[in-house]
Amino acid sequence: MDTFRANRSLLNPKFEGYKLEPIHQEQAVSRFKLSRKPTQATASGKAPLTFQEMRSRISHNHLSVDSDSGRAIYVDEEFNVCLIGIPMPGGVTGPSFQIVYQMATPMDTSSAQAIQREYPSAVFLSSTTVVVTDGNGLLYILPIRDNEVSEPIGIFTVPTGGAVDAPFRLHNLYRSSPITAILLLSSRHYGSEDRKSNTNSSGATNYSPEFDIWAVKINILSLRPGSEPRELEVLWHRRGQDVPILTDFVEQVNSFLILGGSTYPDPNAKPPTKPYEPTSDEIAPIPRANENLDAAHANPNESDSNKPPKPHPYSWTQTSDSVTVAFPLPSNTPKNKIKVLFTVQTLTLHVDTYPLESSDSPPVPIPHHSAKALWDSVNTTSCFWTWDREAEHAYGLLTLHMEKKNEGTRWMQVFAAAASSLAGDEENPEVPETVDPSELWHIRESLEKYTAALKSGGDTSGLGLGRGVPSLIEGEVDEEADAVVGRKVWATWVDINGQTPIWTRESSTQREKDEWEDEPFTLLSTPMPGSVSSLADLQLILKQDVDGTVFSLVPSNAAPEFSWQHTSTYCALAFVLASKQDTRFTYHVPKRGVLAFEGGSQRDRGANVYIYRPAKSAKDKWAKQSVLQVDNGSGGALLGVGYVKVQGGTEGEMVVVCLTEGELVLISDI
Repeated sequence: MDTFRANRSLLNPKFEGYKLEPIHQEQAVSRFKLSRKPTQATASGKAPLTFQEMRSRISHNHLSVDSDSGRAIYVDEEFNVCLIGIPMPGGVTGPSFQIVYQMATPMDTSSAQAIQREYPSAVFLSSTTVVVTDGNGLLYILPIRDNEVSEPIGIFTVPTGGAVDAPFRLHNLYRSSPITAILLLSSRHYGSEDRKSNTNSSGATNYSPEFDIWAVKINILSLRPGSEPRELEVLWHRRGQDVPILTDFVEQVNSFLILGGSTYPDPNAKPPTKPYEPTSDEIAPIPRANENLDAAHANPNESDSNKPPKPHPYSWTQTSDSVTVAFPLPSNTPKNKIKVLFTVQTLTLHVDTYPLESSDSPPVPIPHHSAKALWDSVNTTSCFWTWDREAEHAYGLLTLHMEKKNEGTRWMQVFAAAASSLAGDEENPEVPETVDPSELWHIRESLEKYTAALKSGGDTSGLGLGRGVPSLIEGEVDEEADAVVGRKVWATWVDINGQTPIWTRESSTQREKDEWEDEPFTLLSTPMPGSVSSLADLQLILKQDVDGTVFSLVPSNAAPEFSWQHTSTYCALAFVLASKQDTRFTYHVPKRGVLAFEGGSQRDRGANVYIYRPAKSAKDKWAKQSVLQVDNGSGGALLGVGYVKVQGGTEGEMVVVCLTEGELVLISDI
């Protein structure tokens, strides 16, 4: 199971922002007119696209690149496979364009079946061979011949096994041997119910679609010229509720990594049987000798199931520079019996209390903490405590005032152990923050009403720690949470044989409990196509509050296991990305920066790329950013992006290639 835990030492709460580092537009950006526009039409019009399909098409990258050879592929409006040779930016010659092959134009021949076409997609099998899909169910393998049109050396279909053979997309290609290639494809699952109308009166679909993932094998020695389509050999099959966002093959673990808006379990595997858990109403106590269960239930003090919920042991609130914690104590507790010691990272609190006047009152939760780790550091010279007896009440308040050492850092809990504690852990309970500081003192009244309710059996609903819920639930304004940025994503690992690798699961106990319970995360950025040349380049940038945390796949202690580790941070990245209204692609180039590309839907002003550089150290207060204009209003919407080595350039010289509706844009000096 993939877990993504941020390393707090790599977070910088004192980060202030990004400073503009100008890049000369004329020197960095080159534009070239396209003689053939990329294709954008897929919808058949017989049925509306689902939300998942629409989102997938918006984020579809129409450009496929071979980074080492400096070549790129796209499919134009007439289904011509167009090859681009990327030259040195600012050189004498511009990019070269060549038609490799013209695929047959897909046609809708059935009025009864509403099958949605896909966008054409392509990958490089080698620097001289490409694999292209037409988006209508055919896959072509095309050799590249200089200055002449090629003939396919293989035409294939995928036996999806559903009600119809659905169009598919090509996501990834892995050469498992010199003579074998494994392709990763996706297609929408069309079951028998899809033969019927699946739209309501408003024209929207009324069911949740499913999407298949196919791993197919191609024997390179079997490739030969010919026009008869052949069926691809299916190695394994998975199914989920969304189209994959990123796929890659990791040779070190011999497995595919699939990121998407859902998990992708084996549709033929039986889900694990969960043990039945009876509800509280279904649990019947077993009577013991001479025990009267009716009498016990008649007295709520003798039945734990009828007791009101116990209040939290303390209440707390925070500001940008301080944390205040209130503990209820019996009002007859002498001040000299309270011992409090603050250190930079811990709190020691011991209370020697006297019994309450009423001997039949329930015991009070007396705090006892010995060098207990706090959530974050405090300034001990500015920490103090107060004791308010409130003699007219049964309970007084012991209030701790702590000044944060890292001003601006938001504490998730008072104590570090509470963040990782399990439900029902009485020693380290998870206590929600009290939103309104004026309600901090309700912890005392809550405990008094709880004591009275135990005696009378009264209802304690509505009591507790102030309102007892975080600000998000209460509808308070939270700018960071209101900023919709990133996508909720799950990671699925599938080995080359179609099985779930053992090392991805935490333990056999967890597998028996629930194999399908994986933790989602919010994805901000994926590696730019063409930028991953080794395992070190396979990085994900995830949302951590307002930051972007970089996670790398590194070997764990027990080989061949791997785990995701937080290796660096783009401070405030989630915050700055949330301000972008027209972002179509967000990619990063390892160690160089994060690039947020606008889609260019607002043609009157064109489209920009915003470049955010990594900070030089984890404690820097500032980092650099740059802005370049990809489209000046004449090229049209951005359709594809890639990262390639330029032809004729010096060793390691790379450029960003941008494909718009009418132009090819090359960006250097990133």
